[in-house]
Amino acid sequence: QVQLVESGGGLVQAGGSLRLSCAASGRTFSSYAAGWFRQAPGKEREFVAAISWTGGATYYAGSVKGRFTISRDNAKNTLYVQMNSLKPEDTAVYYCAAEGRGRPPYSDRLGYGSWGQGTQVTVSS
Repeated sequence: QVQLVESGGGLVQAGGSLRLSCAASGRTFSSYAAGWFRQAPGKEREFVAAISWTGGATYYAGSVKGRFTISRDNAKNTLYVQMNSLKPEDTAVYYCAAEGRGRPPYSDRLGYGSWGQGTQVTVSS
């Protein structure tokens, strides 16, 4: 199993930007799709973005498309998401997921074998 540690969360004003990172340990990180999910208080965990194992294909939820960019550096075993034009409704705990064995767009959380502990993102209005 891959161990995942997220970082980069925090408090930002609406319209601002944050970049989340997810450091992975384990040999299988680079062999599978990876993704970001988020969970707001009282809501289900939802898909945000995913990336194929090569990084050549990316997928986004409609609510973040055009504002968020997912990327990965397999040499560094790290997953990223650049979040721009943040809105108060983006406030949530963000989780990275690895060992994605599902199918594109890799939006089913059940398709992931490893999860990070989450990092809080708060967007003030």
